[in-house]
Amino acid sequence: MGNMLVSQSGGYDLNLFASPPDCNFLCSVCHGVLKRPVRLPCSHIFCKKCILRWLTRQKTCPCCRKEVKWKKMVHVNKLRRTIGRLEVKCKNAEAGCLVTCPLAHRRGHQDSCPFELMACPNEGCTARVPRGALAEHRQHCQRGAQQQCPLGCGATLGPAERAHHNCYRDLRDAWNQRQERSRILVLGLLRRMRKVHRTTTLIRRQLAQLGDFLEEDDALLMGAPQGEAEATPEGSIGAEVWGPQGHGTV
Repeated sequence: MGNMLVSQSGGYDLNLFASPPDCNFLCSVCHGVLKRPVRLPCSHIFCKKCILRWLTRQKTCPCCRKEVKWKKMVHVNKLRRTIGRLEVKCKNAEAGCLVTCPLAHRRGHQDSCPFELMACPNEGCTARVPRGALAEHRQHCQRGAQQQCPLGCGATLGPAERAHHNCYRDLRDAWNQRQERSRILVLGLLRRMRKVHRTTTLIRRQLAQLGDFLEEDDALLMGAPQGEAEATPEGSIGAEVWGPQGHGTV
């Protein structure tokens, strides 16, 4: 409730303070302790947020009703420092924190207060636990059993796996293995290409020899009919002369 009052009004809630503040430190508009106090020309002092909100509705001082020009307001820094030295309770006092500190140091204490509620860092866990109990919560958090790889490889890891997981190293080793396989495949392909080249050269040489042989054979076949034509007349004359019985026909 106290934090709500501070956010809705300009001043600090009275319940924040270890002992009741002096009445001179109170704002007449929100009745809280002055926060960022400003003084009007009429010498009345208010929270800056409170008086600015007031002047949007009325252009007079809330106390004496004198006309106010907001440009005439001045910050009362000395009073602000005095209020900053007032002892306040921790915002987690109801949770068990007994620490008191100057108002100006309250936020610094809050950043280290063991009773401050903290969100569990395990992905998917929505629990909020006191800072002092966060380490124990993380050890037993169900969401802590499985987490995504922080390097972004997409692997889901348990606590034991996270201690040894190195996706960068694994990716590098896999890449080296793939490079070696590619090198072996390329060398095998080159050997096959050289073998094919030798075979192709041999086939071309044999085809050339076969072509030469066929040309010589064609030349022989083209020369044979002329020899037979020259031999045929002599044989026919002899046959006509001697006849089938071996007797001359003349």
